[in-house]
Amino acid sequence: MLRSFGFHRQGDERNVLTLNALLLGERQSGRSSVGNALIGGEEFQTGICISGTSTTRQCQLLRRNFSNFFRRQGAESDLTLRVLDTPPLVPCQHRVHQLFPEGVHVVVLVARVDLTCDNTHLEEHAEALLGPEWHRHTLLVLTFADHLKKAGLRPTDYLTQTGDRLRALAEKVQGGVFFLDNSCDWPTMRGRPLREALLRLSASNHHRALRVLTKDVQ
Repeated sequence: MLRSFGFHRQGDERNVLTLNALLLGERQSGRSSVGNALIGGEEFQTGICISGTSTTRQCQLLRRNFSNFFRRQGAESDLTLRVLDTPPLVPCQHRVHQLFPEGVHVVVLVARVDLTCDNTHLEEHAEALLGPEWHRHTLLVLTFADHLKKAGLRPTDYLTQTGDRLRALAEKVQGGVFFLDNSCDWPTMRGRPLREALLRLSASNHHRALRVLTKDVQ
C-alpha cells in the first residue's frame, strides 16, 4: 500500500521534502557506514564484528536536514532525510512500522563486493517488510568497491561476473546500483551523490511511501 508523505511548508517560506530511508544488509556489509554517508556524519556506530555479533543490535533512527538541496518549481527546497539503520537478518516489522508510520520512501540494500555469498536474502527481507512493490522503491549499494580497483575490475565488469542472484537483484531494483569506495572519506566525498540518487528514486515514485507490513496493520 502506498501513502503520500512528501512536501510541506516550514513556516511561511521554505519548502521541505522529508524522506524515510530504510537500510537493510547482512553483518559487516557496511550498512551503518552507508547511513553515515547519507546523513553526512559519524553518528551511526561502525566497527568490526566480534564473534559473529553485529555492531548494530537494534534499530537506530537519525535525522538530518540539508538546506537548499534541490530546486522545485523554481524555488529552493530543503531535503530532510530520516535514515533507519537496522540489525542484520529480518528487522522487527512492528518496530520499523513504529518508527516509520508514514511508510518507507526508499529502501537501501547494502552488500559487499567481496562477500557476495552473504547477500542471498536481501530481496526476501525487503519483500517481507514492504510487500511485492519493494523493488520500485529500492536501490542497491555495493560497498568496499576499493577491492575492485585492487583486482583491476571496473564496476560494470564486476556486475557481469558476479553471481546470478546478485546480478538479478541489481537488475530488478528500480534505483539501480551505487558503488561506494570504503577507502574514501564517506560523508564528504560520497554522501551527496548517494543522497541525490535517493532523491531521484523517490521522485520517480512521486515521493509516495510504501507502508510497512505487519500482522496487525494491513
